[in-house]
Formats: sequence, C-alpha cells, structure tokens
Amino acid sequence: MDIQKVTAAYRRSQWMQVIQERQCSGKSINDFCQEKGISRHAYFYWQRQLRKAACMELSERKEETVVSCVPEGWMQLSQGQEVKSTLDIEVGGCHVTVDAHTDPELLKKVCRILRML
Repeated sequence: MDIQKVTAAYRRSQWMQVIQERQCSGKSINDFCQEKGISRHAYFYWQRQLRKAACMELSERKEETVVSCVPEGWMQLSQGQEVKSTLDIEVGGCHVTVDAHTDPELLKKVCRILRML
C-alpha cells in the first residue's frame, strides 16, 4: 500500500465534500470560504485538482472502452474491409440509399418520416 496515494485520495475526497457542500449551500465562494475558515486559494487549488483527476479518469475510461461493442443491428467494419461509397438504410421495409451526392435536407425529411413509422 502506497501511503502517499492513500493520503492524496483521502484529501481529494475531503475537498470533494467541501466543494459539494459549497455548491449546495448556494453561497458565493468568498462567503463560504470565510465562514468555514478556508483560504480561497486552497479552495480553487483543490477544485482544479479535482477537475484534473476527473478528466484523467474520463480519458482512461475512454481508452478502455474503445469501440468494442456495436449497437444491435449495426455492423462493425474490420480494418482491411473495403468501404463502400454509399450507405444503405433499411427501416420497417423502407430502403434508402445515401451517397455523397444526397441532399442533406432531403435526408433529414426522410429520417423524420421514418421516425414516425
């Protein structure tokens, strides 16, 4: 067990509670810090640290979940597979083929109508 990591995690959790308490209180940061005897600089420092930690965690999660699951009814293309220049959509017996020359406005209208089916 790494004591520094445990200590840092504990501090983050304590400051997370402080920042949540301030947000729930509805008070300004200045008033809240003065009332709790907290330095504004410490408050902003830990707010920044928590944001960095959250961003790091999110980026790690994104790397872990690289498109490994494909929604039902979709097909995942493999790296060496040839890519078609058209898109075929079939919904409820309706078949639509879309290519680079398809008018985007027309496609929007068709999608709206298909949603209503």
